[in-house]
Amino acid sequence: MDERHLSKRLQAVADWVPYNARVADIGSDHAYLPAALLLNGRIKYAVAGEVAKGPFANEEVEITKLQLQDSLKPRLADGLDAIQPDDHIDTIVIAGMGGSLIEEILDRGQDKLKSVKRLVLQPNIGEFRLRQWLMNHRFQIMHEELLKDDGHRYEIIVAQPSVCPVRYNQRELLFGPLLLEQQGPLFKEKWQSEAGRLQQALTQMAAAKSTDTDRQQQLQAKLDLIEEVIDHDNRK
Repeated sequence: MDERHLSKRLQAVADWVPYNARVADIGSDHAYLPAALLLNGRIKYAVAGEVAKGPFANEEVEITKLQLQDSLKPRLADGLDAIQPDDHIDTIVIAGMGGSLIEEILDRGQDKLKSVKRLVLQPNIGEFRLRQWLMNHRFQIMHEELLKDDGHRYEIIVAQPSVCPVRYNQRELLFGPLLLEQQGPLFKEKWQSEAGRLQQALTQMAAAKSTDTDRQQQLQAKLDLIEEVIDHDNRK
C-alpha cells in the first residue's frame, strides 16, 4: 500500500472526506491517506498528525518525496494538538485505533472541534462508546459502513455536528443506528461471531462457578439482544 494504492479500508475512509476539505488525519503514519487525497485533487490542504517519532519521521520522508510540503504539514503532537488555528481544519479523520482511544482524543481536543463540519472515524473496536460520545456531544451519525479488508472486518462512522440534541437508544449505540437498518451480510457475520464469543465466555464462567453475577448478567443481556436482532433479521 502507498499513497497511490490505498488499502480497501483506507479508500473507504477517503471516500467520505468532502471535496475541497481541509483535513487533519490523526495517527497518519506514512501520511498515505492525506497524500492520496491531495494527489487526486480532492482536497486543498491537510495536516498529518503523529504522536510517535518513528511514524512522524516516515511522514516527513513521504511528504518530501512527493513534494507536498506546501499543502501537507506533518505534525509531531498528541491527538488534536496537531491542529493549529491557521490550518482552518473542517474535517477530521481518525482511523485504525480503538474506539476508546478515538473518544479520548476527541474529548481532550474539544476546543479544536468548533469549526469542524465532519468527522470520519474508523474504530477497530469499541464502537459503542464512540457512538455514545458522539451522541453526548451533539454529533449526528450520517453514514455507517461495515467492510472487510484482508480478512478483517472494519467499521466506518461518519458524523457531523448538530444544533439539536442527538438521541440513540442502547440498541442503536451497540449495533449502529444506520447499520441496524441495513443489516447486510457482514453485519450478520460480525454479530454471529460476537454471539459465539459471549456464549463461550458465559459457559466458562458457569464452569468456573464464577461469583461475578453482575458481569454474567451483563454478558447474558448483550447476548440476548444480539440473538434478538439476528433472529429478527432471519425472519425478514
